[in-house]
Amino acid sequence: MADKFQLEIVTPEKMVVRDAAEEMQIPGKQGYLGILPGHAPLITELSVGEISYTANGYTHHLAVAWGFAEVLPDKVTVLAETCERAEDIDIRRAREAKQRAEERLKSANPDVDFNRASTALQRAETRIEVAEKKG
Repeated sequence: MADKFQLEIVTPEKMVVRDAAEEMQIPGKQGYLGILPGHAPLITELSVGEISYTANGYTHHLAVAWGFAEVLPDKVTVLAETCERAEDIDIRRAREAKQRAEERLKSANPDVDFNRASTALQRAETRIEVAEKKG
């Protein structure tokens, strides 16, 4: 059995990752999935969360929001609506988005879409967590 698998992460705008990975974790709709070489084939929907993968002994972190992942024994393809590498995240902007979402959630305004604000808060928190791992 191989000790690596091909990993591709793509958004509508660009190829974010093309690498050979030893392992990865992805945020599925029902929770995180761990992927190793030789994994059983599956397709899963992604939620808002962190993708992490290890390549050549180094762990990479990305913030992802929605999409799908196809897992094959020798390849994982992620088609994401949005995906950002830790080093590409503007942490100041993410903190501002978090503050705006928290304010909307605390609001008594009946026009506030609480599901949308809750999702915005989750995305902002994920982006902040991932950005802080770029060290």
